[in-house]
Amino acid sequence: MTTLTPQKPAIPQTGGIPQPEAVPQPEVVPQSVGATAPAAGPRPAQDPAWRELVDAVREAGQYRTWSEAESVTRIVLSALGGHVVGDERVDLARALPEEAARVVASQIPATRQLTASEFVDSVAARIEGATPATARWDVSSVLSVLPPLVGDELVTRILDQLPPGYALLFGRAELSPAA
Repeated sequence: MTTLTPQKPAIPQTGGIPQPEAVPQPEVVPQSVGATAPAAGPRPAQDPAWRELVDAVREAGQYRTWSEAESVTRIVLSALGGHVVGDERVDLARALPEEAARVVASQIPATRQLTASEFVDSVAARIEGATPATARWDVSSVLSVLPPLVGDELVTRILDQLPPGYALLFGRAELSPAA
């Protein structure tokens, strides 16, 4: 059966039998079982607030590429997300760009708090080729850009719930009470 569209009628070919006009079909890409469609809204790389955060990390850490800075940002925020709990975690997620909030909030809370040194080591284990020294640089590059973004008061509350040693990772002096 030949269907004619009102915009363009079929043009008869030799033999007098009308042929329908070829209509380009969208490419069908098979999805794996259980795959879901991407969420609506800007992709993280297109989200201006996410780009600004990653740009700040790139500058602070002097990373050569934007994608390297983005990878480090995701890894450090996901590690942090497991160690910040309660109202501080909620407030941190609210203060961060949407993609960063997703990374923080999607983490299962840690069963044991890590010391600052253990935290850095856990990040080193997630970054290919990282050493404790390079991981400390990476952690500090991400965490030191958070205070201007989320506010000093929230950073203070986060530090109050973490073991000693984290303040330096956020670019703050670690003050000890006098004995």
